[in-house]
Amino acid sequence: METVGIYVVPVSIILIIIFGIVKRVPLFEAFTSGAKEGISSTFAIAPSLIALITAVEMLRASGFFELLSSMLAPITDALGFPSEILPIALMRPVSGSGSFALLNDIFTNYSPDSFIGKVASVIAGSTETTFYAVAVYYGAVGIKKTGCTIPAALISDFAGVVLAPLSVRLFAP
Repeated sequence: METVGIYVVPVSIILIIIFGIVKRVPLFEAFTSGAKEGISSTFAIAPSLIALITAVEMLRASGFFELLSSMLAPITDALGFPSEILPIALMRPVSGSGSFALLNDIFTNYSPDSFIGKVASVIAGSTETTFYAVAVYYGAVGIKKTGCTIPAALISDFAGVVLAPLSVRLFAP
């Protein structure tokens, strides 16, 4: 079954080329047009991404997440929520790479098989990089007003974070 994976991309490319030839699509022009659109989209969303990445790295480097975690530790511990997970819970809606760096730190310090490691894994898998996704997708098409998107996505992220310890307690071996 492992060998199937190495053929997926080449076979997909060959099928796209065959489909384009059959439909008489000018393949090179279509490719260069798509590449040009991709580059313009990259430049359109770059300012949003640069601001987001800068803010995340500043918060992480400043120790803000650790400070907030230590301040909220008495509350989270009373609720059965490990305070060590707060940095990843706070970072996840903002930055995927930042939250995965924190997840790696948790795995290094507590082990992936620990309760804390399992809860962090559930949070990483059940939440979204809300602000990053909104910046990329809405920025790419020029939408300035997000409406209910961010509040709804953050409620979903909050549910994933709150239910992660309960899910691990009930379903993890």
